[in-house]
Amino acid sequence: MRNFPIRPAWSPLTIALMVIGFIVWWPLGLAMIAWIVWGDRAIAWWDESQHRMQTRNATGNEAFEEYRRSELDRLEQERQRIEREAVEFQTFMRDLRKARDRDEFDRFMAERRRNAGKGPKPDTGSEPGAAGAPA
Repeated sequence: MRNFPIRPAWSPLTIALMVIGFIVWWPLGLAMIAWIVWGDRAIAWWDESQHRMQTRNATGNEAFEEYRRSELDRLEQERQRIEREAVEFQTFMRDLRKARDRDEFDRFMAERRRNAGKGPKPDTGSEPGAAGAPA
């Protein structure tokens, strides 16, 4: 699947564009709903029709057509490999963020436990906005 600026999925961006489309002119909102719901199929249909058009442009030379098919198959395999690597990288980055968040949370909890062991701080009333302190 190609990279489109707006993916056909229910994301905050597409929902916002759908709402804006309804506000500006209601057919735009309907078009956005259609893109969200059927966009993947439309992209697949477009890619398939492009492929059919390419195969219609046959040269008549069997050796060249065989070479062309093998190169297109090789490129398709490479594209699929790169897409798999992109998904793996996104998974890796999500796991990395999750580990970083877990580490930050553990540090927070450890610091909180340390501070809880010291006891509550006495309220001197010297902080601005504190109860009993002049504002």
